[in-house]
Amino acid sequence: MSESLYDRIGGEAAVNAAVDVFYRKVLADDRINMFFEGVDMEKQAAKQKGFLTFAFGGPHNYTGKDMREGHAHLVAKGLNDSHFDAVMENLGATLTELGVPADLIAEAAAIAESTRNDVLGK
Repeated sequence: MSESLYDRIGGEAAVNAAVDVFYRKVLADDRINMFFEGVDMEKQAAKQKGFLTFAFGGPHNYTGKDMREGHAHLVAKGLNDSHFDAVMENLGATLTELGVPADLIAEAAAIAESTRNDVLGK
């Protein structure tokens, strides 16, 4: 079996670093930071680390809500494709900044993109 994306990007340490950098970027992004007002970012980061570990083929310990249920309250606040695009842009910039090779970034982006309809409640 081929190595998972999780292992190829560097496992737990890489996912932890990526989530930390990612949320710094997201919270500084005026297109989307309003969706995180009042959010416990430590809990949010822990959930995101669990989700990315699972989504990238690492150990399955994600226990959060599914994407549709977990984002429904944000859809009600106006979450749409432009916001999803901004998140994708921040994810790509984060992985680039951390020196992840372009082919692995493309793979990660494809996985993230596959959640778009559920995240946006389509």
